[in-house]
Amino acid sequence: MDDTVRAWLLAQLGPMDLAELTGRYERLHSARAVALEVLSERRAKLLAEPLRLVVDGVVTMDQTANLTGLERQLAAIQANPGPDDAAGDDAVPHLDVTALVPARRAR
Repeated sequence: MDDTVRAWLLAQLGPMDLAELTGRYERLHSARAVALEVLSERRAKLLAEPLRLVVDGVVTMDQTANLTGLERQLAAIQANPGPDDAAGDDAVPHLDVTALVPARRAR
């Protein structure tokens, strides 16, 4: 893992143990896969606990905004390539669609 990939991962995930990031990167071979795995684990951890806790007159904790933020971040990472993804990868098929409209002829 080079410095560019490490910086991108830290920007996406926040402060993390570099040894853990390196181990995941060696196993998955993709910065985007590492980011998706870490964010998915964080999402699962949030879903395992109650999202909202209210103790009348004492405390109110609401984690739904955090869950929404994680889901948006997951969608953004899935939609965009990571720093080590091959640009213009020929393995991914591309399809262009164009509407065909008859030409108008003036007489």
